[in-house]
Amino acid sequence: MNPEHAAKTDDSKSGMEIAVVGGGLSGTLTAYLLGRAGHPVTLIDRHRSFPRTFRSEKLGPGEIETLRRFGLSTAVAARAACFDETLNMRRGRVVDRTHARHFGILYHDLVEAIRAEMPAAVRFVQGQVREVKAGARRQRITIVGHEEVTARLLVLTTGTGDTLRRDLGITRRIIRPRQSIAFGFNLRSTGPDGFRHAALTWYGERVSDGIDYLSLFPVAGAMRANLFAYRDRGDSWVRALRERPKDTLAAAFPGLTGTMGDFEIEGPVDSWITDIAVAENYRQDGVVLVGDAFQTTCPATGTGVTRLLTDVERLCTSYIPRWTSRNAMTAADLATFYDDAEKRRMDAHALETADFRRRLTIGTEMEWRLRRCCHFALRRVLNGIDRLSPALVGKLRQIKDAQPGHNVPSAV
Repeated sequence: MNPEHAAKTDDSKSGMEIAVVGGGLSGTLTAYLLGRAGHPVTLIDRHRSFPRTFRSEKLGPGEIETLRRFGLSTAVAARAACFDETLNMRRGRVVDRTHARHFGILYHDLVEAIRAEMPAAVRFVQGQVREVKAGARRQRITIVGHEEVTARLLVLTTGTGDTLRRDLGITRRIIRPRQSIAFGFNLRSTGPDGFRHAALTWYGERVSDGIDYLSLFPVAGAMRANLFAYRDRGDSWVRALRERPKDTLAAAFPGLTGTMGDFEIEGPVDSWITDIAVAENYRQDGVVLVGDAFQTTCPATGTGVTRLLTDVERLCTSYIPRWTSRNAMTAADLATFYDDAEKRRMDAHALETADFRRRLTIGTEMEWRLRRCCHFALRRVLNGIDRLSPALVGKLRQIKDAQPGHNVPSAV
């Protein structure tokens, strides 16, 4: 977002058509798309420059294509590290290779790239929202140190924060507590020739380790590592990863340095534990929930950004244009967004894939032992056939892609 534009608009007239509370990826994209369509929008967030936060750090081809439709792929690519091949490994053997364009970009850089493209129809208010009140005709947002903002529609994109939802009587139901834990950290090559591969995914070696996979990929100025596991925050292995990250990685992934080259860990080891939760009592007048504010996603699945983009695109292109042509924003009107077939499919797919990946990684029942063997064996077979007949493999992959959890996830 242009700082000069933001400074001029902070104290401007407060009666706007749409207010978006929460300036992360969901809120920033929502404000951008609505502003580009000509809607007067107020985007409210505590941070003028979005802070460093451990969230999504890699975008896959589907997400890049959506950003292209939004007119944002060039701006995001300018701040990202682009790569086209990922080597996928397990137990020291090649599983297959992913050939597709990906962007490696830290979450705050992604948000700032979109803010820099914000249309003039969007005004930015920096401040902490203290209270929200919603109704069919007018929404009121009280901001510490600012005049009250009023709007016809309130879009709540506050992630897992519960304070404002409680003002509205919206609650969260936790479906799967402590679903997974994600780690993020930087690697620095100490070998003479640098890293040997542009990107690498290494799947967990043993069920007892509880590790789904380690993903190494470039971001601007660094090689980034994302590791996803099904362990408790207080686990001794989690403490060891924070205190002795290189030794812990070497024990969990034998052959890692031989494949990528030697390295050192730089900076802190970030972590994020995920409870999968869904909102309840959300069908209300005047307010709509988007992204993690409505349903959280297990980051190991790589479906979080795709779900978010689906929410934002459906809301901004299919529903808000209809709602703003009416005199009131009733719960019945807004329910059409929650009942959207594509949104419901993506929400269900995210939950299904979360369950699949967890069971595929740590399931000890005979069914999941067999499925685990078949899953990786099939990928190795397809990789071998690919060398002989890429067209045949393309057809086989279409069949495999219909199964949940098949892909190497494209983002945290």
